[in-house]
Amino acid sequence: MYNGRVKGRQMLLDNPARESRNKKEADAKRARRMAEKDKKNKGSIGKREAKEKGVWNFDETQAKFNLFLPLHHLWMGYMSELLGLPQPAASEPPSSQAMPSTASMHPKLVKADFHGSIMTVRQSKNPCLVGLSGIVIHETENTFKVVTVKDKVKFVPKENAIFAFSVPLYSTLSPSYKQSQPLPIPDPGAPKTTVLQRPHIEFELHGNQFRFRSADRAGRKFKHKETIEL
Repeated sequence: MYNGRVKGRQMLLDNPARESRNKKEADAKRARRMAEKDKKNKGSIGKREAKEKGVWNFDETQAKFNLFLPLHHLWMGYMSELLGLPQPAASEPPSSQAMPSTASMHPKLVKADFHGSIMTVRQSKNPCLVGLSGIVIHETENTFKVVTVKDKVKFVPKENAIFAFSVPLYSTLSPSYKQSQPLPIPDPGAPKTTVLQRPHIEFELHGNQFRFRSADRAGRKFKHKETIEL
């Protein structure tokens, strides 16, 4: 077989033409992906650029809980629209029967934005963090940055922690509001109340399963996972 098929013949061990064609196709696909990504992120800046420009730099002299209450009220309106909360009854007091189905809320909440919510550390391996509560002003992949009632800025790690947050039981938007309209800007002179001072539903959030940026959660498919107690 060697003498008849191999001996004295040239054997081409690679295919330069095919390799060049595959490289051109790969470069074209990469260019298309980059163009689509740039088109999608038009008008936004990346994480590194935001850090270089100091977008997330915060003057701690402005760490006032009351200063961020309008952001919290805006978040309650956002939750009212996202979850389709009903308007409060005019004559009847709140009842357990009026509570909406929490099963339908879970898929929306895992992808929601929590900037403006009030997060409370329910369990943590660091006992100094248990009971810490405040308005979320910045969320990263691994931490929540909150402003507490005592006007202090705290970084709370998500790892090995369980958080509690609440959403209003009834819509905080006016009955005339339509979803096609932008969310109304809260009145600075509105009462200094939070979701905890009105009928609300409390949820628990396991930090180990929530270590994603809010932008990444929006397009992510979450699957049920068993949770190991701390």
